Amino acid sequence: MKKLAFIVMSLFTLTACNNAPKHNESEKVADQSKKEETPSIGGSKDEHGCLVAAGQTWSEIKQGCIQVFNVGLRLNPTEKKEGEAVISAFVIVSNDQSKLELFLPDNKNTIILDKVENDIYRKDSYKYDAKKSALYKNNTIKYKGDVE
Repeated sequence: MKKLAFIVMSLFTLTACNNAPKHNESEKVADQSKKEETPSIGGSKDEHGCLVAAGQTWSEIKQGCIQVFNVGLRLNPTEKKEGEAVISAFVIVSNDQSKLELFLPDNKNTIILDKVENDIYRKDSYKYDAKKSALYKNNTIKYKGDVE
């Protein structure tokens, strides 16, 4: 009786393992198209492939997707309005320190400033003084970072 029960259980186990569903070629194509339509986890990507929901943005200087709040230097506005959220600007300096990328809260695109002298970067109406950690627009300080 034990032998018979063992044989029945063994046969049952072997047949259960061999019941994988068989797919014909058209089902495989349908399965593949479903996978391609499924959105990626983490949300949508921008035109550079950066995950917007993860706080990633494209950096021209780094030539890649970055989280500017983890990589850049935070500059807070010098004029703060009561009851409004403080929205910071960020700067990233190139590895050779010849250029600076400016991430402003109201600008979709970044601004690249060139180093013009020691610790000073400029472009158009923008000037950044790295020694003072101050961003000027039209010769007025608009953002300032913590200088240690």
